[in-house]
Amino acid sequence: MILTKAQYDEIAQCLVSVPPTRQSLRKLKQTFPSQSQATLLSIFSQEYQKHIKRTHAKHHTSEAIETYYQRYLNGVGRNGSAPVLLELANEVDYAPSLMARIILERFLQDHEETPPSKSVINSMLRDPSQIPDGVLANQVYQCIVNDCCYGPLVDCIKHAIGHEHEVLLRDLLLEKNLSFLDEDQLRAKGYDKTPDFILQVPVDSGRA
Repeated sequence: MILTKAQYDEIAQCLVSVPPTRQSLRKLKQTFPSQSQATLLSIFSQEYQKHIKRTHAKHHTSEAIETYYQRYLNGVGRNGSAPVLLELANEVDYAPSLMARIILERFLQDHEETPPSKSVINSMLRDPSQIPDGVLANQVYQCIVNDCCYGPLVDCIKHAIGHEHEVLLRDLLLEKNLSFLDEDQLRAKGYDKTPDFILQVPVDSGRA
């Protein structure tokens, strides 16, 4: 099914007031039942990432970070089991996983002698059980699993889809009896840039 520009614009306009959660995707599917889930997710991700890039800087000022952190502390102080961090992210229109990163980094500044490295932060986001505070670990987990556009869970899904497509392409090349080199073979030959596959002999579209 071909999506017209008018249809795309209608969906994109609907996304202006929708937070980046899986619940929002379900509502989007109800609003546009004729569109596939994959199409809606693709548009959702593309439009939301544009929005995040435009507004990223304002969420990373020292004033904004301190405001978010104090609101987080006040929220979990009242009810540590409530989705404080997720609701905060949705309220200020920022990706939940990115908000979780901001609060985690700020928390560790108060509780670690030295600033945590990026690899340590990434590891904690991938596995919140490593976070040395049970309440924050749960808050971060809620953000990660409810974020459709950013975070380690989304990265894992993207990697799995990319691998699946790579396998399908390899099978197609073998089916067509086309000679090719894969990434490992290209690296062994010293190539700086390594696409998934490169044909060893050019072919015309008629043969493929």
